[in-house]
Amino acid sequence: MAWGVWRIPEDELGALGPLHGARVLEYGCGGGQFGLGLAARGAEVVGIDLSGAQLGHALRLASDRGLRFPVAVADGERLPFGDAAFDVVFCDHGAMSFCDPDHSLPEVARVLRPGGRLVFCVSSRLRFVCCDEAWEPGPALVRDWFGDPRLDDGQSVDFAPSPGEWITRATRSGLAVVALHELRPPTDATSSYPWFVGLDWARRWPAEELWVFERR
Repeated sequence: MAWGVWRIPEDELGALGPLHGARVLEYGCGGGQFGLGLAARGAEVVGIDLSGAQLGHALRLASDRGLRFPVAVADGERLPFGDAAFDVVFCDHGAMSFCDPDHSLPEVARVLRPGGRLVFCVSSRLRFVCCDEAWEPGPALVRDWFGDPRLDDGQSVDFAPSPGEWITRATRSGLAVVALHELRPPTDATSSYPWFVGLDWARRWPAEELWVFERR
């Protein structure tokens, strides 16, 4: 139950809101570690992912911990759920990073109940525009702020709109901003993703954003 590559605890941020008894969708759950933490606190959590292998890990973890964690192989832009099915949709560098926000945001809004919450952690636009040709972020602006929101390093594609673009797209889908947390790791933070950005860089500038939206 922690956000981003530097693992900022949810208990410090309170981004998800009340969870006991809530119906929650982990939107690109991978191995389900975060969602299982929520299930242990009394949430009813469902996970989706495009990777059947990752979902297999999630099911094994759920079994080991004696928790119920139904999963489905599903496309984040075409969710296999009815309207207003969830109280919370969340992901930590999950489907909101890899799906086109012009499709993912309306689809998430559709499955959220009125007053429901969308919470997601993604790469910041600032990290993207500071990346050099080798995709290493440095202290200078290298790429355009405006234009194509896709970060394509030749191996995968992430979507990294600017904060203004996130707000515009979300508002268009009936979602209102509750909070934007610009994640700053503590001085003693460690990460298993050293290629993402160095600690010194992340201490000076926000490499990750944690967004909280509410369904109007």
